[in-house]
Amino acid sequence: MIFNPTKEYLLQNMNVLVTGADGFIGSHLTEALLAKGYSVKALSQYNSFNNWGWLEEIPANKNLQIVTGDIRDPHFCKEITKGVDLIFHLAALIAIPYSYVAPDAYVETNVKGTLNICQAAKENGNIRVIHTSTSEVYGTAQYVPIDEKHPKQPQSPYSASKIGADAMALSFFNAFELPVSIARPFNTYGPRQSARAIIPTIISQIANGIKEIKMGDLTPTRDFNYVEDTCNGFIAIAENDSTIGREINIASNSEISMGDTLNLIKEIMQSDVKFILDKQRTRPVNSEVFRLWGENALIRKLTGFEPQFDIRKGLEITCDWFTKSGNLSKYKANIYNV
Repeated sequence: MIFNPTKEYLLQNMNVLVTGADGFIGSHLTEALLAKGYSVKALSQYNSFNNWGWLEEIPANKNLQIVTGDIRDPHFCKEITKGVDLIFHLAALIAIPYSYVAPDAYVETNVKGTLNICQAAKENGNIRVIHTSTSEVYGTAQYVPIDEKHPKQPQSPYSASKIGADAMALSFFNAFELPVSIARPFNTYGPRQSARAIIPTIISQIANGIKEIKMGDLTPTRDFNYVEDTCNGFIAIAENDSTIGREINIASNSEISMGDTLNLIKEIMQSDVKFILDKQRTRPVNSEVFRLWGENALIRKLTGFEPQFDIRKGLEITCDWFTKSGNLSKYKANIYNV
């Protein structure tokens, strides 16, 4: 008799590595994978404080192994990928303003780190890799909605490093038949997002009673996606072989201006806060991405993925999380994070 294991059996016996698991999206993805029955090796960037970032929030789980290290080290990458069936590669430097200050660090982490992970996956048995891209690679929209054929426009050192990282990952598919998929989430928000992003910045300042908030340009639009939708998109891409060798948007297929987003937060939090333009927080003119609106037809066609959260529902959950005292205390509302 031939044994044909069910998908549930495969999930329970599949070992998954999540790089960048200590971060915002990575910690939520780790939780989602554990809930689906995967055994997860979660990589947290090494530090001498033995702090695991947002993984500290996840209860102990027999299917969760937390390791510390750095994807910039190829020997370490080869070691942590041994015995792994699937890799979600999220580890990256992501803050756009800081990329103006330290661009070399972005190349080392985002491009070389991706090379190290892909090389390790190749050498350890052609492991399936879901590589994380970003909607920033598209730059300001030349047309909307932005599909996967839209030209790439490196408008910041960060976006340039991610274009390079995406190309590196795809080169391993083309040259070595490494089963790689490029997951390209548009702007993700939700609980645990870092303070350098606009939504947690506004919520935390309002929650701390600040009445005037300094802002950059509020006219650009973004395609905001609640973090649970983004994680479900990652998993849908991983669980469908038709996505191998493809670049795939994870998007809501809608857009909203920064100004309208902030006013919606203001309404949800019942605040009378005022927003004041601060030129320090404005990107260089040629670096600003003025419009992002992602087409999600491809991921829907290949995987059946559908977003479950509209912007108001997602923001209500996010505001509720940030305004809990234990969570709010983790954010320094008076410091401008780049």
